[in-house]
Parts: sequence; structure tokens; C-alpha cells
Amino acid sequence: MFRFSDPALNKISEKVLAGERLSFDDGLTLDGTRDILGLGWLANVVRERKNGNNAYYINNRHINHTNVCVNTCKFCAFSRKEGEDGAYTMALEAVMKAAHEYDGQEFSEFHIVGGLHPSLPYDYYLEMTRRLHDEFPGTHIQAFTAVEIAYFAQISGKSVRDVLVELKSAGLGSLPGGGAEIFADRVRKKICPEKISGNEWLSVHETAHEAGLNSNATMLYGHIEKAEDRVDHLVRLRALQDKTGGFLTFIPLAFHPKNTDYSRLPRTTGQMDLRMIAMGRLMLDNFPHIKAFWIMIGEKTAQVSLSFGADDMDGTVVEERITHSAGAETAQMMAKRRLESLIIEAGRTPLERDTVYHLVNA
Repeated sequence: MFRFSDPALNKISEKVLAGERLSFDDGLTLDGTRDILGLGWLANVVRERKNGNNAYYINNRHINHTNVCVNTCKFCAFSRKEGEDGAYTMALEAVMKAAHEYDGQEFSEFHIVGGLHPSLPYDYYLEMTRRLHDEFPGTHIQAFTAVEIAYFAQISGKSVRDVLVELKSAGLGSLPGGGAEIFADRVRKKICPEKISGNEWLSVHETAHEAGLNSNATMLYGHIEKAEDRVDHLVRLRALQDKTGGFLTFIPLAFHPKNTDYSRLPRTTGQMDLRMIAMGRLMLDNFPHIKAFWIMIGEKTAQVSLSFGADDMDGTVVEERITHSAGAETAQMMAKRRLESLIIEAGRTPLERDTVYHLVNA
């Protein structure tokens, strides 16, 4: 039995080993403990209970079609106003050209997110989805955050449900988890006052699940939020998963302050990155997977996180603009061979998956 340096983890360990759900107060204990190795040990127990020695990755391609956005989120270094220096919007032909740029690599997923453009019509997004689906019928389209979906409903005059059903008919396969940030209203009003509320984000994902679309969930940490905000976020995700079962994975996102209104803040530490991975695994007992997004935390920390609750290293990515706009120093792509070698060195078994965790070439 593991010996904890923090006695407070002993009672939590009893719950974890018995398969019992952790409480809000337990979450605060996990967030505050200095016993990071004990925390990691507990998270690894759950990780191996759910996924054994497996560590997943995907061969995917990110496309960020525009950085023009009507919102002005204080934590965002990616967005621009229309006409501002650095603003860009990809015509549909440019999107398709980008999609074909790496032909022959057999990507299993297009991951597509962008800004809330003030003048692009709703049909632009429908046509983008339809054309990608028609030209790449074997490639899953994971696209449009809950924030984007709510915006599409606004500009089209349709309901969120109708938007999701139409996009699904056009070829949308699932929703990414972006836009969740932190659900707490107190924080959200400071960092992204124009963005939909945490409850609205949850409602969009609930509607997506009801429409037969899986989705991911995220949490942005390391800015002005507090421990209780992080635990509240996890508990609310867990409650929706109890109701719908539609979430595939949880992805903690480390805040990158460079070029944002919070540039004075320091970057997250490796310990905090590992703590959030471990907390996610322990609190989200009904989530099948926890992802270490190497783009945000770096490949070294992502590799270690495979022993702190994570069972997924995300994917090849190829091109990512959002985090890199905020000063990310990671590469913009990682070869499959490199991903597999990192996983093997960590003592895990690499498995290539598709978006919904079906094995590729199994």
C-alpha cells in the first residue's frame, strides 16, 4: 500500500480503492495537497482500472478557419477584430486546400474551431462541413465549440438543436470541448464577459448528446480562478455526464498568458499541470478518458502524465494556431513515431484511435 505524506489522502484513498465517488470537499483536498506523488498514485489506480496499460493517440489535423471574433476574451491571444492586423478568414476553397495539403497521411480526424465571425453566414459552416465530409468520407469531423454552435443559432435564427441536427446531417461527427473555460460566473464575467455562460455551455453539450453527437470537455486553469472554481467545474461536468453519458474525454487546458490581458501572470508549473490531470481522473469517475494535450503542457509533462491519470496523448495535430498565439513553445505537429516512442518509454502500450476511440488498423 502506498504511504501518503499527507494524512488527508488516506480517507480519499479508501474511497478510491472502494470505487466510491469523491465529494466536492474531497476535490478541494486534492487541489490543495502537497503530496503530488500520492495524488498521482491514486489517479493512476483509477486510470489503470479504466484503461489498463493502454495509452491512446490519434492521427489528426487541426484547421482554424478564422481568428476574427465578435467576443473580446481577456485570456485569448488568438482572436482579432475584422480588419485588424493579423486578422484572417479562410474562404471555403482555402479550407479545402488546407485539408488536402497532407494527402496520403490518412488522417482520421479534422479538428476545426475558430472565432465568432461577424459577417460569415451560417451556410459557410454548413458548406464547409458538407464539403469536407464529401471529399473525406472516412475522416471524422470534430468541429465547432459550444460557443460557436450557440453563435450559429443566433445568426441563423434557428434553435441550437436544429443547428446541431443540420450540421450532423452535413457530416459533423462530434463536438470539441473548447469554450468551457471556467464555469463559475464570478470568474467568467471577468475573463470572458461576452461568452455564453457555463450553464449555456453545458446545455449545448446536453443537446448535442441528445442529438446523438459525442463531445469532449475542457477546463482552462492557471489564470484567476481559485480551487473551488476548479472543483465546481469538475462536479458540474460529472453531473451532466451522469445524465447523458455523451462525453468522451476530459482535457485540462493550461493557460498561456503571453499576448493576453493577463500577460503579467506566470505560466502554469509542471506540478499544477500534473495535479489537474490527476484531479480530472479522480473526480470524473464517469468519464472514460483523460487527455494530456501535449501542445499546451509540452511533450515531457504529457509523457509523465500517463502515470498521473492520463490515458491519451491527443495526436499529431499538424497545425495549431490558438495556443501558439499565446506563446506556446511546443512544435505544431508531432509524428506518429514520436508519439508512440514517448508512450512506450513511459511504460505504456500505444494504441492509435479514431475520435470515438475505435482502434485504427486493429
